[in-house]
Amino acid sequence: MTDTTVQKVSSSHSPKGSQGQIYLASGKRVSLRLWRDEEPTEHKSAHRRDYEVVGYVIAGRAELHIEGQTIRLEPGDSWLVPPGAEHSYRILERFTAVEATAPPAQVHGRDET
Repeated sequence: MTDTTVQKVSSSHSPKGSQGQIYLASGKRVSLRLWRDEEPTEHKSAHRRDYEVVGYVIAGRAELHIEGQTIRLEPGDSWLVPPGAEHSYRILERFTAVEATAPPAQVHGRDET
């Protein structure tokens, strides 16, 4: 029988990852994380992940540098980073966004710096 247990996760009580992300709901196939009021930054180093990321901008502006392209992210925009795509982010102004990763990013410490 499928487990139908519902869990509410409050961002005020969620664990914080090493990169500043707040983990929200997480299941076997996907995890949800919040980037809240991230301060402006220079380019972070490019990296590749073995999971897919989709995101939605709540507030602020950032640039996503992905496979030689630059995409400006503003409130209301969403984005997708396919597995294995080389990418980095540059926060232009205080930034809040929600991301979902599939499979869950925090499994086995994959999101540690």
